Amino acid sequence: MFSKYMTSLLIFCLLLRYLQSFSQKVYNNSLEMSKVCQVTGKRPISGNNVSHSNHRTKRKFCPNLQKKKFYIPEEDRWITLKVSTAGMRTINKNGITSVLKKAKSDGLIVL
Repeated sequence: MFSKYMTSLLIFCLLLRYLQSFSQKVYNNSLEMSKVCQVTGKRPISGNNVSHSNHRTKRKFCPNLQKKKFYIPEEDRWITLKVSTAGMRTINKNGITSVLKKAKSDGLIVL
């Protein structure tokens, strides 16, 4: 009886661990917490905080990401992208259709 209980408990724990690996939310075909621009591919880089005494401590420089809706007139629909402010300027300069085509060919976005 005790071994049957332990076996079922072990199976439950393994199943719980397996399901927790899929518990992250997916946002527009990318993980919600990822800090990567879907247009330019900018991602966090590491560097140092430098104090007045020149003491250095590690830190991250994160891109300025914004969730923004863009209208695609060719498809007559709206899409939500997580883009950096530099990516917004690229979209304003080149147009949303050409930027999406390039991002898709670079593998930054899946539509």
